[in-house]
Amino acid sequence: MKFKQVLLIVAISATSAVGSVALYNKFTRNPVAGVGTAENGLPANYAGYFDGKVYSPADPVDLTKAAATAAPAVVHIKTKIPAKKISNDLPRRRSNLDDFFDNFFNDYGPNIIPEQRASGSGVIISEDGYIVTNNHVITNEANGNVADEITVTMSDRKTFKAKVIGRDPNSDIAVLKIDGSKLPFLVYGNSDQIKLGQWVLAIGYPLTLDATVTAGIVSATGRTIDINKRNTKKGETPIESFIQTDAAVNQGNSGGALVNSDGTLIGINSAILAPTGTYAGYSFAIPVNIIKKIVGDIIQFGDVQRGYLGVSYIPTDGLNDEQIKSLGIPTNIEGVYVSEVPTDGGAYAAGLKKGDVITKVNNTPVASGMQMSAQIAGFRPGDKVPVTYMRNGKELTTQITLTKKATPVVTNISARLGGDLATLDKTKASRYGIGGGVIVNKINPTGVLANAKIQPGFVITGIITSEGEMEISSLDDLNEALQNRFGTVRVTGVYPGYGEAYTVPLNLGQ
Repeated sequence: MKFKQVLLIVAISATSAVGSVALYNKFTRNPVAGVGTAENGLPANYAGYFDGKVYSPADPVDLTKAAATAAPAVVHIKTKIPAKKISNDLPRRRSNLDDFFDNFFNDYGPNIIPEQRASGSGVIISEDGYIVTNNHVITNEANGNVADEITVTMSDRKTFKAKVIGRDPNSDIAVLKIDGSKLPFLVYGNSDQIKLGQWVLAIGYPLTLDATVTAGIVSATGRTIDINKRNTKKGETPIESFIQTDAAVNQGNSGGALVNSDGTLIGINSAILAPTGTYAGYSFAIPVNIIKKIVGDIIQFGDVQRGYLGVSYIPTDGLNDEQIKSLGIPTNIEGVYVSEVPTDGGAYAAGLKKGDVITKVNNTPVASGMQMSAQIAGFRPGDKVPVTYMRNGKELTTQITLTKKATPVVTNISARLGGDLATLDKTKASRYGIGGGVIVNKINPTGVLANAKIQPGFVITGIITSEGEMEISSLDDLNEALQNRFGTVRVTGVYPGYGEAYTVPLNLGQ
């Protein structure tokens, strides 16, 4: 009997304890942030998860080894670009004062670009003295004049005279050579393996400073900022597929090294987006996979060996919804619309057709002509490149053998553009309220004009290229503006009777 009483007392005590704990939790315990009860009685919480454990911060990335490895191979480049006289056929009235000031100021009048001195950075890529830098470091962008005196200073203050081996304005790459042996140099990495968020170092000679190392992370890859257009050769396509970082880069850093945490070269610092002219958080480097192919071509062949797919194209990112619909392109596809496939190119032999949309080149997605060109830039004529494209809703892949670019001799601009064109007579031009132009009388349904959706009756009044806008008043003007030009240009003009002026992209092929 006593035993049963003991059990009863224990049971009552346990029940009281449970009840007390429940009441304590309900009324006195501090609530957990983010926890509540839904209308259906189920517990509700925010999606964030906190396990209550305390963690120490991760060890920072050690970049000292990378800096010590790479810095000795980065050099300071100083250039002297000679004065250049600009020919000008315009008559100019002169006075005795003009002659006096010309003599006093060494004849640096309005038709003379004076001698220029500039500086930048470069990277030694071989122990016998080959150096890669930016083309704009050794070239006057205003007139294309190349430096006639280049001095290279190493981190140990040794100086060398350098000569230009070759340069490629399309990619903004130049190769120099100094006489030396057993020089420190950087090893090429693989820029295709770069990951967003990885740590990088930018090394160069910014402003008036000595060798400077800054750190940052990779913010983006495959960036296009349209900066190389202004120096691209006529009829060529600029090559841009920049690595974007937040490593501080300023004037003078151009041509310097972008290295990974191992000190391996992954890019050449080339540009900044800077509203004020100085670093504002965005710097851009040319990927090393583009560099090593172009540099190899220049050293081995003396110029760049470029392969071509053999298509005329329209990037889908440059089309509006109406144009995409009229071309029959699915709205959920990004790529390059094939507008024409010449029969003598590699694309034709591989089976590509007008209306296909190229989505990948070399297994890399492409959404613009420049991205496509950047992928092809790593190959030479004769190389086979995998190309993925969409046709009738199906994804297909083929191998295209790249060909050399054939430079056509344009004798008939009407035939090249695919239309019946004529110089607009002065009477009609006056009636339309324009100074002149070229009128499109008929359209070849498979030609360049038809691909641009230009209709008969359109009057071409101008051509816009990366070099600026050219006024078109006659067929001769149009022929001169487009002769041996490729890629995409913009045509300006009017439809008589409609007050609005039009600007239309015109793809002239590769």
